[in-house]
Amino acid sequence: MRLFDTMSREVRELAPRDGKTYRFYCCGPTVYGPAHIGNFRTFVLQDVFRRSLELSGLPAFHVRNLTDVDDKTIRDSQAAGQSLKDFTDHWRDRFHTDCDKLNLLRPHLEPSAVEHIPHQIAMIAELMEKGHAYASADGSVYYRVGSFDGYGRLSRLNQRELKEGASGAVADDEYDKDSVSDFALWKARRDEDGDNWWDSPWGQGRPGWHLECSAMCREYLGDSFDLHSGGVDLVFPHHENEIAQSEACTGHVMADHWFHLTHLLVDGGKMSKSVGNFYTLDQLEKAGFSPAELRYVLISAHYRQPLNFVAKDADGKETFPALLGARQALQRLARFDAALGAKAAPPDTTTYESLLMVKDGASFQSAFESLQNDLNTPEALGRVFTAIKSVKVESLSPEEAARERLGFHRVLAALGLIPPAVAGEEAV
Repeated sequence: MRLFDTMSREVRELAPRDGKTYRFYCCGPTVYGPAHIGNFRTFVLQDVFRRSLELSGLPAFHVRNLTDVDDKTIRDSQAAGQSLKDFTDHWRDRFHTDCDKLNLLRPHLEPSAVEHIPHQIAMIAELMEKGHAYASADGSVYYRVGSFDGYGRLSRLNQRELKEGASGAVADDEYDKDSVSDFALWKARRDEDGDNWWDSPWGQGRPGWHLECSAMCREYLGDSFDLHSGGVDLVFPHHENEIAQSEACTGHVMADHWFHLTHLLVDGGKMSKSVGNFYTLDQLEKAGFSPAELRYVLISAHYRQPLNFVAKDADGKETFPALLGARQALQRLARFDAALGAKAAPPDTTTYESLLMVKDGASFQSAFESLQNDLNTPEALGRVFTAIKSVKVESLSPEEAARERLGFHRVLAALGLIPPAVAGEEAV
């Protein structure tokens, strides 16, 4: 497989460091509310990436974290009158339910930030010992950006902007992306945090958001691993800060490859809770659409291009033409699959595990190769429908039909699509 690398700005071939298993980390959700479809565009395409890796014959080890302590989770759990754990457990379970509906493979590991606070404290101590961090008078600890020569190379931030202390140290997890000041590794306890604090050598408090992923990456993937992924909005400051923390600690390159996914737009504008133009899976299901239809829409544009989710017609009515188009496409896939199934020799069903052994995509091989070439999902979908036109099912022998169906199911499995006519079978 080949994939664009944010660090080098090149499409590069993927190869596991250990020669056996491709190990990658995805920044997961902050569990303080329902994930919207913009969040799920990232998670669905990361799922297609993993599926394409595995169906190409390369075993994967997929780690995706849960952010269950930060400004938002603390703020909203306090407002709800719930403990942080009860609050975040609820939204974690809701996220898992939505992932299952959208046919996402579960990650091999899903660590949470709260579970790894001791690991974060240990990293802070190491950074302080090496001169990359300092404690403030209130017991907070900050990363000294000016101490790390490579800061800014992922985001191509102009080095002249990196003036140490230009805006003063920033305590908030979320701040203006133009900020170039030092950032918080440990945040001293505040009254508004309630009971959400932990002991540390610097006093009571909690970790900064950026540190959480660095600690979990290091714990489960080591000092260096194959690939790190997230939405394009995480390039700066989150991933830039992760690199600075991790590499200052270990002295090694954190990740060999950086895989970022571009935003989802709604009716041509940025999705925003404040504007009220965001949608959840639950809302779309109540409007009569299936998770498979949403998944189809989310993979219909290349991951490096913005996807415009068309929700309203010219009169402003929510007609969801993109989802209606996806419904028609899935029905067409289902009709073709039924025709092949009626003609094919046994076995006439396939599972994801059995498809991992398939090496020949028959008429659908070129569609699969589109996924191997920078995860080109729209080209893959186009080639699937081109192949459907070219395959004359009525003239196939049962053995030929079975071979074509295996190739068809292999590319559907990579895309994670379940046509409606086969939805009752085991998901592939």
